[in-house]
Amino acid sequence: MNDALYSSGILRLAAEIPHIGRLARADGSARRVSRLCGSSIEVDVCLDRGLISDIGLEVQACALGQASASVLGANAIGASIGEIREARDALSSMLKGAPAPQGRFAALAELENARDYPQRHASIRLAFEAAAEACDAALTATTTATATG
Repeated sequence: MNDALYSSGILRLAAEIPHIGRLARADGSARRVSRLCGSSIEVDVCLDRGLISDIGLEVQACALGQASASVLGANAIGASIGEIREARDALSSMLKGAPAPQGRFAALAELENARDYPQRHASIRLAFEAAAEACDAALTATTTATATG
């Protein structure tokens, strides 16, 4: 195991993923799979006035993907859809050399050492990509329900 990549912070996050399990009634859901390593994450969200009011995570990923999902799960409730998209984009940029995200999702800085391991980036991004897709699905469902209701 690479100590620089699998720090105690990464392992702690991976061991403490909050909101594990699917939601019985989600407003939106998404599943993302890394073709490179086979990691997968399913995210369910409930929205209330554009903010995440509940989240459920089903995580089958390496420690790095689990750590990213842990940061998402610990901080998503109360986040706006825009904040989720910004965190997704900031995480992707951080893995390419930009500074770590600030604010609500600042704990993603624990994953900075993964920059030098591009084969791991897809797994690290899965949770935030799935969360953004789940939010988009919830918005589409709300728009469709409003239009047909």
